[in-house]
Amino acid sequence: MVEFNGDDLTGSRFERVDMRATEFRAVDLSGARLRGVDLVGVTMSGVELVDVRIDGELENVVVNGVDVVPLINAELNRRDPDRIAMRPADAAGFSLAWDVIERRWDATVERARGLQPELLHQSVSGEWSFIETLRHLVFATDAWVRRALLGDPAPWDPLDLPWDEMPDTPAIPRDRDARPSLDEVLSLRSDRMATVRAVISGLSDQALDERTLPVEEAGWPPSESFAVRECLLVVLNEEWLHREFAERDLDALAR
Repeated sequence: MVEFNGDDLTGSRFERVDMRATEFRAVDLSGARLRGVDLVGVTMSGVELVDVRIDGELENVVVNGVDVVPLINAELNRRDPDRIAMRPADAAGFSLAWDVIERRWDATVERARGLQPELLHQSVSGEWSFIETLRHLVFATDAWVRRALLGDPAPWDPLDLPWDEMPDTPAIPRDRDARPSLDEVLSLRSDRMATVRAVISGLSDQALDERTLPVEEAGWPPSESFAVRECLLVVLNEEWLHREFAERDLDALAR
């Protein structure tokens, strides 16, 4: 255990650091930026949260005695009723959800085509560029549909882009310097989206609760068995959230 008491760590950078069960007392975190951080089980008391922005997966988040997650979900669903479709309960629901994903991504891609091509490789506030976002969604489909669900041990394309915090894994590409054209990455993306459509079209309600066979070869996700429903929900979540992020960044690029 390392103890810091009275030390000035202003501007420090912590990356791939294990800080489980650490304790912060009378610590100044103003202006801190946390990205890809696991905050499961964190307890905060006597804190000041002013002008704070949180984007992420929230579950059982209690603020001053109130679980705020149902309130947040209700407001997000009110703002965008299509969001409700992203938690399907049966095979028909998954088909409807994928209809929504295809329709909304078509509109987002059409919007992106209206920008100068070089802007689609530009990061906004350190986030992925539009092209990198599409590459990451190819990776998500390869991982959770082609590998975990369909059993291909190495479904990767050289343009696949894992999330930044993922440890380097043999055989999984991570070329952050690649600069494919929009049409090139859309061709790859179209192939992967067609694979998801084919899987969903062949679903039954019973099949959703069946489990995949573990893929023994190393890769991502780990060599485990997953419910078919779980694999598809991961992909829906990735598609929905990253399109929202892309739209946010297209707003900034257009300005």
